[in-house]
This record gives sequence, C-alpha cells and structure tokens, in this order.
Amino acid sequence: MSGAGEEEENAAELKLGDDFMKEKCLMNGEVALILERRLEQMQQVSEDALNSMPQVFEKSLQYVKKFSRYKNPDAVRQVREILSRHELAEFELAVLGNLCPETVEEAIAMVPSLKDKGRGIHDDAIDKMLNDLALVKKFD
Repeated sequence: MSGAGEEEENAAELKLGDDFMKEKCLMNGEVALILERRLEQMQQVSEDALNSMPQVFEKSLQYVKKFSRYKNPDAVRQVREILSRHELAEFELAVLGNLCPETVEEAIAMVPSLKDKGRGIHDDAIDKMLNDLALVKKFD
C-alpha cells in the first residue's frame, strides 16, 4: 500500500520513482557491448573463462544479443545519438531503441509519455526520428 504523499509508479506517465529517474537506461545493444567487452577481458586473464563464467553472465549476454535490434557497435552508438537529439527521458530512449517502432502510432502506443501535455513531441519529429532509426537499421 502506498503511504500518504507517495505517488504510484506508472511508466506510461514517466512516474518511475526517484531512484530510477536518476539513472541512465541502456538499450540491449549497449548492454551487449559492455558484456562482450567484459568477456574479452576475462578471456585475456584466463583461457578457461568461458567455462568459469557465471551462468547469469552467460544467460544475460545471450539475452541481450538475441533481443538487440542493432548488432554493430557503430549502429548502437548512432541510435543513442539519434534518440539523444530529442527531449526524451532515459526510459523513453531505451524503450524506443529496444523496440524500434515503425510508425508514429506504434511509438506513442509503446511510449505514451511522448505525447504528455506540456512537452508533447510533434508527430513530425517522431516520424523523423523513426526514419533516422530505420536508416541505421537498414545499414546495420
């Protein structure tokens, strides 16, 4: 139960809690890059790194590689750059980068906060952002 004065968390309205709002959200492709780099470091230290790797590490790496829409490190950086040009919260950026909506309607359905009153991003800006992301995906 919520105490008096506490707001209920709601991702659709960007009510994510104070701790979450202070943190940077990563897209699956970014997490994959970090974990792959860590695996390389582990392999340099030990030839048996693959066998001694914690199962949660291995499963996490498999997951983010499978569900990352962008495989190329340059593409991942370009996606972050494109999305960072817009007034997006970190959560919005990560959701759009991970789910790659193709239309303005899909983007708004996935991230309703894009159309919040007072900061609503125009449909034309969302469409341009999605077209830029589609170009990155095409050449990935």
